[in-house]
Amino acid sequence: MSTFTIAEAKALVDPTIDPTSTPGFKASKENIERQVAEIEPELRELQEKLYANFRSGNNPGNILIVLQGMDTSGKGGVVKHTLDPLDPQGVHITGFGKPTKEELSHDFLWRIRKALPGPGKVGIFDRSHYEDVIVHRVHELSSPEEIERRYDAINEFEKELVDGGTTIIKVFLHISKEFQKENLTERLEDPTKYWKYNPGDVDERGHWDAYQEAYRIAFEKTSTDVAPWYIVPSDNKPYARMVVKFLLLDALRSKNLEWPAADFDVEVEKARVAAS
Repeated sequence: MSTFTIAEAKALVDPTIDPTSTPGFKASKENIERQVAEIEPELRELQEKLYANFRSGNNPGNILIVLQGMDTSGKGGVVKHTLDPLDPQGVHITGFGKPTKEELSHDFLWRIRKALPGPGKVGIFDRSHYEDVIVHRVHELSSPEEIERRYDAINEFEKELVDGGTTIIKVFLHISKEFQKENLTERLEDPTKYWKYNPGDVDERGHWDAYQEAYRIAFEKTSTDVAPWYIVPSDNKPYARMVVKFLLLDALRSKNLEWPAADFDVEVEKARVAAS
């Protein structure tokens, strides 16, 4: 039997890692299910403590999970499975698509700031501000000088968030080109998945190498001590989902959360309830 530890998750920082691998873990279905079942009660309790502290007037900060990956890398599945054990009151999800006309009239971080999770919440970005350096580099939508400026702006922005109490978990779901092809083919062969298929994904496959290089550069420029990148091999989707849950659990543990103390006399209130 294999046991996964957060130390192994934190070792996932190498962009050359094999996307079919499962570092630190013998990723059988039974092992993954056992590990997830073991950590979910603690994950649920800590997230509730985070939200309860906010509702009680404390400022426990928040957590922001940033998900990036090639098309069909499983971002939606990670969102769903990560949120399964959590209280939806304490969750904030944002999916970023192509910027609107209004969003394009502002700096690229404008729409990101508007979507940040509030205190006491776990926020998840399905794609993020990194689209504005990755896609822009691949398709030359901005000048090299502007892209370099954006790397610096991202680092400053993320440090500002961390200084304000946000814990940032940046995850790249690393899949192989062959795995993406299998996923696209599966969507075309199953009528219940037609809605997931986008013909434009095939066009983007033609830029696969350029995207890999753009991500490599982004990792070098923006993986910092306060907001490191985790490159999670994701051809094995259950493994990738498990790793993200471990990263979230570690972030919640790091906040040393306790249940908020009562701001009233408990014994007096017991007596009042009994007499009512």
